[in-house]
Amino acid sequence: MYGFGDMIQKLKKDPKTLIFTEGSDPRILEAASRLLAGNFIKPILLGSEKEINDAAEEAGYNIRGAQIIDPENFDRFDEMVDLFCELRKSKGMTPEKAVPILKQTNYFGTMLVKMGLGDCLLGGATYSTADTVRPALQIIKTKPENTIVSSCFILVRPSATGENEVIAMADCGININPNEDELVEICGETVNCAQRFGVDPKVAFLSFSTKGSAKDDTVTKMQNATRKAQERYPEIPIDGELQFDAAVSPRVAKQKAPGSPVAGHANTFIFPDINAGNLGYKIAQRMGNFEAYGPILLGLNAPINDLSRGCNAIEVYSMSIITASLA
Repeated sequence: MYGFGDMIQKLKKDPKTLIFTEGSDPRILEAASRLLAGNFIKPILLGSEKEINDAAEEAGYNIRGAQIIDPENFDRFDEMVDLFCELRKSKGMTPEKAVPILKQTNYFGTMLVKMGLGDCLLGGATYSTADTVRPALQIIKTKPENTIVSSCFILVRPSATGENEVIAMADCGININPNEDELVEICGETVNCAQRFGVDPKVAFLSFSTKGSAKDDTVTKMQNATRKAQERYPEIPIDGELQFDAAVSPRVAKQKAPGSPVAGHANTFIFPDINAGNLGYKIAQRMGNFEAYGPILLGLNAPINDLSRGCNAIEVYSMSIITASLA
C-alpha cells in the first residue's frame, strides 16, 4: 500500500474538512475513526445522528470528534435552497423542486462544499458514479480554464530498489472519446495530480501507432493532441503518438522512437479513449500487481471524488487522504 506519508505531513500542518455522503456506512465509519485518530482530516458525516451513532457503536468504531449533519435538521437549509435555486435558475429550479433534491446527501454534501462548510467531498460507497459527478457538475462546476471533468488513476507497486514505482493513467473513467483539445486538458490535470504523488511526469500520448507507423483518424488525433500539449506545457516532457512498448521499454524506444525525451521512460499515460484507458489500468492492476487509486476526478473547482460501491474501508481511507490533499 502507498504510504501517503508526505500527504499526511502536509495535512497535519493544514487539516482539511472532508464530507462523507454516506455517514452510516460501516466502511465510512471505520475510515472516519482512523482519520480522527490521525488528527489530520476533519470528517463530516451526513445522515441521521442517531443512525450514525448507533451504527458506529454496533461496529465498535470511535467517531467522537466527527461532525454529523442531518439534511432533515440543518439550520441553514433555507439558505441552501435559495443558493441552489440561484445556481440552477436557468434550468427552472424552484424551492418546491429543490427541497427533495437537497434532502439527498449527494446533493446536500456538494452544497455544503459550495457554501464553504467543507473543503472536499467523498461519495459513492452506495451512490453510483453518475450520482456523485452530476451534483458536482451542476454545483461546483469546472475550473474557469477547464471545459470538462476528467479522471486519472494513480498506480503504485514496490520496485526492485525498495521504493514505490508510481505511474498515472488517464482518462480511465469519465470521458468516453475525448477530442484532441480535451486530451490536452486531461494531460495537464493528470500531470498536476501525478506531481502530488511525487511523480516527475514524463507523458506519453498512447496509440497503436508510433511516430506514424500506422494511419487512422485516431492516430491523427493523438498526434495533434501531442503537438498541442507540447505547446501548452513546454516545461513538461511530452511525446506521442507512442505504442505502449515504445513508451516504457528503452530497448524498444531506441528502435521505434530514437531521440524521444519520453519513450522508454514514460510514467504518465494519456489514452485515446475510455476503452483503452479502462482496460489499461485494470490490466496493470490485475496482472502487473499495481495498487490502483481512483478514479480521481480532475478539473472541478473543489475536490469531489467517487468511491467504488465495492470498496473496503482501506480504500475509503486512502481516497480520503488523496481527496483532502487536492483541496
